[in-house]
Amino acid sequence: MTRHYPHIVVFIAAILIAGNASSAEQLYSKQPPTTPELAVVGPFAVGVTTLNVVDDDRLNTGNFITSAPRPLVLEVWYPATLSAAFDKNTPKATYSDVTRLQKPFELQGEAYRDAVPVSEGQFPLMFLSHGFTGYRTQMFYLAEHLASHGYMVVGIDHKDSTNAEVFDDATRASGFISTLYNRARDQQFLLDYFSNPNEALPILGLKARMDTNNAGIIGHSMGGFAALNTIGACYDFNAEQLKKIGAPAIIASLLPFRLNSCFAGREEIDPRWKAIQLFAPWGGEFNAHDAQAMATMTVPTFFVAGDQDNTSGFDNGVKKLFQQTGSEHNYMMVYENARHNIAGHPAPAAAFDTDFELGHYVEPSWKIETINRVNKHMTLAFLDCHVKQDDARCQYLPNRESVEQYQGADRQYSEPWPGFKHLWGSGITFYRQ
Repeated sequence: MTRHYPHIVVFIAAILIAGNASSAEQLYSKQPPTTPELAVVGPFAVGVTTLNVVDDDRLNTGNFITSAPRPLVLEVWYPATLSAAFDKNTPKATYSDVTRLQKPFELQGEAYRDAVPVSEGQFPLMFLSHGFTGYRTQMFYLAEHLASHGYMVVGIDHKDSTNAEVFDDATRASGFISTLYNRARDQQFLLDYFSNPNEALPILGLKARMDTNNAGIIGHSMGGFAALNTIGACYDFNAEQLKKIGAPAIIASLLPFRLNSCFAGREEIDPRWKAIQLFAPWGGEFNAHDAQAMATMTVPTFFVAGDQDNTSGFDNGVKKLFQQTGSEHNYMMVYENARHNIAGHPAPAAAFDTDFELGHYVEPSWKIETINRVNKHMTLAFLDCHVKQDDARCQYLPNRESVEQYQGADRQYSEPWPGFKHLWGSGITFYRQ
């Protein structure tokens, strides 16, 4: 005789669903009242979807002779409409990847997977370009934030330089050469891809919401290195530089002929690029960008650095790049006593076993969640000012160098930076050039 246990089955299913729903790590605490004004979530719900695209004809960096397809995995965030199918009880999106030691993790987001895009309006298109190594969702907190304020945001898995693809000396060497050549070209290819009317997207109505005539790049480390090239900072590699980086002598003598280019391999800048933000961009200490080309750049630029960055360098690294940049609107924000990890999300639990792993996420003197909130505020001010041409948001870019208010004696204070709470800014400087 067959026995049925419907209540038990339902109960077990509920436990399994609840277990799956809570398996992702929540890296962020409740937003405190001291959060900078523009770091607060915007008026739009946020949708997210994953895309796979292919550049069918990219030079093969394995030999620099043949061509090969170059696949790119993308995460796309966008302003969404929450229909009846997406209510407050609908599980929010999670983001899965691996650490540098190939340990898997899953993080809780605030977007809704494959939600319906809003039905009206067009929104500027921003690209998130990770470092070497990294992954497309490394700045998911910033992507969700910008989408909630009316941006389309595309996170890129740059082939050959993701955590999942770089796991030994051989893949690190080949991946770095690929990064030098391909990174800027990925950025430009994707702007062209989303501008192509013949390239359909799987989410109905998503492409119609993209304003590809107003585009920008937010790049960390090698992502910033490439973004500078995309807007005109021509590469200026020579054999001696490349040998210092670790390239064998014969390869180092040949690579400059392939690497040295401007505008992501084009003849001139694409006028659709309206702004770039550069978190700890690499290249300054190696003079990888031509100084004369840097001086002629015109796209608004926003450098973000830690003054103890031992990867990209500060005085002869990020600060030098900032000083070489000729853009009329050129800014730099510096986290005092911070190193290189000023762009990504906080460390997942899987990274806590070794200092090698933590070194990809943690700042010794800063709470990453605090940095993330300041990044949200300042990034939105910069992009709204220079991409959306919102004069009111330009006023949020500080005119005073130091965020510190206390004058040192007798309860004398200066005004807080625009959008910061009284006495809740410390350890940050902001420069205009």
